[in-house]
Amino acid sequence: MLTHYIHQVMRRAHFEIMENGRFYGSIPGFQGVWSEGVSLEECRDELVEAIDGWLIVKLRCGDDVPIVDGIDINRAGKEVAYA
Repeated sequence: MLTHYIHQVMRRAHFEIMENGRFYGSIPGFQGVWSEGVSLEECRDELVEAIDGWLIVKLRCGDDVPIVDGIDINRAGKEVAYA
């Protein structure tokens, strides 16, 4: 379930090339989740790691995370819905 959630989140990722030639990645709605790398592949891999760490902290603290494409991984006892 978590892997599917992260996969869906990555479909929303935005990448751009910075002035220094490195790649920058972020995900709208996921404040503080970003990455950079010398290649798009490295940037993408780093972004997956950033999402993973962000989710661990948010869920451990009991904070809600965005529902993505109907997937709700929050602890409020809600059923997971796929859209």
